[in-house]
Parts: sequence; C-alpha cells; structure tokens
Amino acid sequence: MTNPATLAVGDSALPRKFGPMTRQMFVKYAGASGDFNPMHYDDDLARGAGNPSVFSQGMHQTALLATFATDWLGAVNIRRFQVRFQNQVWPGDILTCSGTVVGVNESKEGAVVTVDLTCTRQTGDVAISGSADFAVSAP
Repeated sequence: MTNPATLAVGDSALPRKFGPMTRQMFVKYAGASGDFNPMHYDDDLARGAGNPSVFSQGMHQTALLATFATDWLGAVNIRRFQVRFQNQVWPGDILTCSGTVVGVNESKEGAVVTVDLTCTRQTGDVAISGSADFAVSAP
C-alpha cells in the first residue's frame, strides 16, 4: 500500500491484471453477490438475446477495480468511489486496472487525494472507468 500523503498529481500505480476471465468466475461472483441474472451463466439464453456468449456482471469488474484501488491506497483511507460501466466483459478477457492521481486537495476533514481509475480489456476497450477519493494521513 502507498501512503496517499506521498503522492502528487500525475503519479500512477503499477497496473494490475486480472484474468483471463472465465464463466466459472461469473458463476462464483453470482453466488457471492446474489446477481443470478441468467445472462451471466446461461450461454443459450445469452446468445438468444443477441450476445456472443455469457458476460460478466458489471459489479464484478467494479469489485476488481475497487480491490486494485484499495490495495494501492488503503481501504481504511477511502472516502468516495464511483464507476461508470462502459463495455461488457466476456469469457477469456484479460482486464488491466490502472489509476492516476488527478488531485490533491484540502477539505474540512484534511487532505484528500483524488484518483482516476480504469479497468481496460485486452482489446483496449474500457470496461469501467471511475474515480475515488482517499484521505491523506500524516507520513
């Protein structure tokens, strides 16, 4: 974990890869989250709806991106986290999570580091983008 107090605008975390994503991962996430939409585990149904196969739950990628961010800057320091779903994730996809510091600001509660976060497929398509705020503790 990096101490947010040591960061400056433009600093980045080392990217982290997840995958290749599998149908088994989608089913395990469904069990953990309670999201049993059959589009995530029933190939026939997913193809019948016009998709090439089943696809991952958007919150699954969100969880991976949140893990990346909190491993980087500490779960205890997180103050805000938001994402936007942009592209679906398919079996076989390899996801890369990355983050860059875009702000270091003072607030009533102390200094806050703002980071932009991205979860990208191996194709270059962004699966999820987002941002988060982390409290800065004394170095």
